[in-house]
Amino acid sequence: MKPRKVTKAVFPVAGLGTRFLPATKSIPKEIMTLVDRPLIQYAIDEARAAGIKEFIFVTSRGKSALEDYFDHAPELESALRKKGKDDLLEVLKDTNMDSGAIAYVRQNRPMGLGHAVWCARRLIGNEPFAVLLPDDVIAAEKSCLAQMVEAYEQTGGNMVAAMEVPPPKASAYGVLDIAEDMGTIVRAKGMVEKPKAEEAPSNLAVIGRYILSPKVLTNLNRMKQGAGGEIQLTDAIAEEIGEGGSGVYGYRFRGQRYDCGSKAGFLQATVAFGMARDDLRDEFSAYLHDTLAQQKAAQ
Repeated sequence: MKPRKVTKAVFPVAGLGTRFLPATKSIPKEIMTLVDRPLIQYAIDEARAAGIKEFIFVTSRGKSALEDYFDHAPELESALRKKGKDDLLEVLKDTNMDSGAIAYVRQNRPMGLGHAVWCARRLIGNEPFAVLLPDDVIAAEKSCLAQMVEAYEQTGGNMVAAMEVPPPKASAYGVLDIAEDMGTIVRAKGMVEKPKAEEAPSNLAVIGRYILSPKVLTNLNRMKQGAGGEIQLTDAIAEEIGEGGSGVYGYRFRGQRYDCGSKAGFLQATVAFGMARDDLRDEFSAYLHDTLAQQKAAQ
């Protein structure tokens, strides 16, 4: 039987973004701009491209700017219209969400990613759903989630985006224990959250894209604490492996992932996305070339 269509997505955005202080003292990390769009816009665009119709944000205190970003701005739109800046009005269209398409729930305690997803349980209901972590920005010809939706239609169950990482870095991720490697798709027989490098079952790491069955929410109801004393989403997904579970699959996506939750990753993404822009490439490339030349000359 063909799996039910995935039309809902959860965006856990309750974190404090302490690695980006002092900037995040006054603005949510998800509003920080990568070239000229905030991180959250990249995640929303990816979800839209995958057919998502309902967007659920798990927020916390101090995230009002995030909510305002997706609202209409009548005064700004009127000013642009009067000045004939139709190109900018077109840009704003992607930032506007239809009434009822977006919902917000609060995570009032920082208890982990699993807990954040659990907070959205009443809005998800008994449907499969996607989870997107805005910190992970993925440059791809076809959006990562769209690729996963196509694969999910073949496998059903639960699917996580996965990529190979250097073995010493496996301890920073959830890692798949592979039962069957079919190339693009792997079937998992286990998942381990942030294992010690020498104990990692593979170097295939889970990154911030998921398609999950509602059964995962039932598993999260048990509120089991995992690594770091938090309620881990990885643990709830792992419970779906084996007898009685709906199965867990890893998907090797086509694209480049940038960890914009770190300063270095954010800078790398800025360079990559800047160089990909026709309106910026020449000037930006010349600047980078001159800067590197000056550094070499100074050595």
